[in-house]
Amino acid sequence: MIALLVSIALVCLVPAVLRRVPPGHVQVVHRRGRSRLLEPGLHLLWPGLDRAGHRIDLTGQILQFQDALGDARGVRGRVYWQVLEPERVDPVIEQAAQLIRTSALEALHGEPAPEPDQRALGSRLKRVLNGMLRERGLMVTRVELELA
Repeated sequence: MIALLVSIALVCLVPAVLRRVPPGHVQVVHRRGRSRLLEPGLHLLWPGLDRAGHRIDLTGQILQFQDALGDARGVRGRVYWQVLEPERVDPVIEQAAQLIRTSALEALHGEPAPEPDQRALGSRLKRVLNGMLRERGLMVTRVELELA
């Protein structure tokens, strides 16, 4: 009977104590107001002391968007982005895609007129986005635009 209780306790505690972080990710762990990052691998957390936070994907991600720019112009595009500094992006990781989308559309609405060279416009947009997002630990690696 005691062996059964011990085995049930182990089955219940092991998932709470062991944390597996897959390759290409980091896991944020909070303990007494401080945060630390767990690298890929198997880690031991202390129940009651450690609280697992966000699992952050460090590989590149793609955000697609579409919007009307006015004057019957429209734009579709893809923004390729990644996390550079997980400790900085942790508080905003859930809103990262929306933050990038709104920043891209604000920058595009600020453009005076469409350029025939969409690469030049994409390159300018990438610089503007990186200027806005770098302080939050994010980096835009590429922007592809299609103007209608």
